[in-house]
Amino acid sequence: MALLQVDFFSEVLGMCTQMSVILPQRTRRQIGMTGAVREGKYPAVFLLHGMTDDHTIWCRRTSIERYVSELGIAVVMPEVHLGWYTDTKYGMRYQTYISRELPGICREFFPNISERKEDILAAGVSMGGYGAWKAALDGSENFGAAAALSGALDIAAARQRHREEEPDSQMLWDGIFGSGVPMRGSDNDLWELARRRKVSKKDMPRLYAWCGRQDFLYEDNIRTWEYMKRLGIEVTAKESEGNHSWDCWDVQIRDVLRWWLDR
Repeated sequence: MALLQVDFFSEVLGMCTQMSVILPQRTRRQIGMTGAVREGKYPAVFLLHGMTDDHTIWCRRTSIERYVSELGIAVVMPEVHLGWYTDTKYGMRYQTYISRELPGICREFFPNISERKEDILAAGVSMGGYGAWKAALDGSENFGAAAALSGALDIAAARQRHREEEPDSQMLWDGIFGSGVPMRGSDNDLWELARRRKVSKKDMPRLYAWCGRQDFLYEDNIRTWEYMKRLGIEVTAKESEGNHSWDCWDVQIRDVLRWWLDR
């Protein structure tokens, strides 16, 4: 595998930013790991970080490079700061960047990445799980599947929880989502995005979610999975013992990759 640290300019964000990228490389003499390359263009996973992390976190907290080495797929890990993968009220358009601009930039920089949305997965943890589902459901048509690990899938409940438990954080949340704006039914509500997608008759992206039973987002996940079921949207939803930690996500990302590639 090749691991690249890429510094580049985003027109959407209006600033320089970064991403870490893993690219397939065929190797035979590398001790302890074999690298594979697929025939033709290769699939890609966009791995999204959570609230307190950055684009380096997947390589620092998991063995993602080792996990994908024999799969012949690319991995894109972008920097999105504390922006909730949202076109924020303070002007930073992180949703547009992730859903629309970044896939095109990656195909320009790395032309062996597939153009087929069926070959592109968005996946993330916590805030990044929210961002992954959002990228697949928002209509950009760049992602054929999305996976959330301990995802903040009920953003209305998440914001209310922060309002009650961390009142000092309200300026941040207001700057991202707006002050006094109801979350339920908004453009930032995954429940609403899924409902609109269902009504539109567009192809529904494949959706995957895992959450640990000891995770503070567990009940939010259960409610979301049940809502999707009522809409008639299929979600591969899994739960097991576990909490909101990289010990769990390092294990679960391997199941995500198996699920995605088994299609």
